[in-house]
Amino acid sequence: MRQATTTTGGPTLSTQSRPGRRLIQLYVGLGLYGASSALLVEAGLGLEPWGVLHQGLAELTGLSIGVVSIIVGAAVLLLWIPLRQRPGLGTVSNVFVVGIAMDATLAAVPAVHGLVVQVPLLLAGIALNGVATGLYIAAGFGPGPRDGLMTGLHRRTGRSIRLMRTAVEVAVVVTGFALGGTIGIGTVLYAVSIGPLAQLFLRVFAVPPASEGSTVVATGQPQGAILRP
Repeated sequence: MRQATTTTGGPTLSTQSRPGRRLIQLYVGLGLYGASSALLVEAGLGLEPWGVLHQGLAELTGLSIGVVSIIVGAAVLLLWIPLRQRPGLGTVSNVFVVGIAMDATLAAVPAVHGLVVQVPLLLAGIALNGVATGLYIAAGFGPGPRDGLMTGLHRRTGRSIRLMRTAVEVAVVVTGFALGGTIGIGTVLYAVSIGPLAQLFLRVFAVPPASEGSTVVATGQPQGAILRP
């Protein structure tokens, strides 16, 4: 049977068949990712790196943070062209679904005040983000635009994914903070916990291999961009 491979060439989670389950995983995962990002915004204790940039640009432009997320995702996807990266269904869906889900969640969740509410909301947002990451990556329909940017830079420059991820996300955080994005304890907690959480939920939501005669409907994605830099 054909398997997906990691960026280092080794076998990883099977992306064999089961298209119905995988599509559900993809869109539930992307929706939850947007919702989790919105919870981090509502908590007000610090955002994930790209969230800092999105919030800063939203402050600058007056657009909603979800719309900014869509615009930034589309712009990053354009950078895949010189890097010779190929987007999948999950890549294109990521651009739109996450931003829409983020704005919808922000409209539905009331503003919160006080650490007694902010801290649980922050923790819930980080945990949900880990669940969402595991869901949509395990679906095997391609990485998000930002993850693909990092792996593309890795392939083109020969530098490690760890270095590329660090360089990109430091630049993103600094730019976002300068524009008014929120950095705090939540930013640090997200950075140290998202890798283990995503790895855990990748295992939980792995799609079981199909029979030998099944049709391969998608190939692997660079999980290393998130989990093994």
